[in-house]
Amino acid sequence: MKRNISAIIVWACCTFLLVITVPTGSGASGPAELKKDDRCAVCGMFVAKYRQWIAQIIFSDNSYAAFDGPKDMFKYYFQLDKYAPAKKHADIAAIYVTEYYSAKLMDAKQMFYVTGSNVLGPMGDELIPVATEAQAREFLKDHRGKTILKFPEITIEHLQRSYE
Repeated sequence: MKRNISAIIVWACCTFLLVITVPTGSGASGPAELKKDDRCAVCGMFVAKYRQWIAQIIFSDNSYAAFDGPKDMFKYYFQLDKYAPAKKHADIAAIYVTEYYSAKLMDAKQMFYVTGSNVLGPMGDELIPVATEAQAREFLKDHRGKTILKFPEITIEHLQRSYE
């Protein structure tokens, strides 16, 4: 009986260690640590200079693409076959943008994006990510924005109409 209890305890400990140390398959454990020489995957600008605008797409193999703003991140996302032909949307583990008020990298799919404001990013007109709808409404009013969009509402056509 003692031997069975010991075996069960050893098995439980091993199982616990296996669960906490084996990746879950998402491939992303948070935003990537950017290097000084990382360049925007769309325009080629050095992104480390623009910490308040950084966006990232993290792939399930732990590679990443960095951007100098959400606008270029969306261009890349919508034209993945152009910018990263070896990658598929299914390979994307996470997408981050720098939230305007906190200056923290946050889940891009949870943000509200204000378009057409008087706040410019490194490449001019920019989609401004904010964490809450109330903040987005306030930002829109304070900075003469045009619209508030959620991630699934943004399209490549919208980017081409508004930002090219």
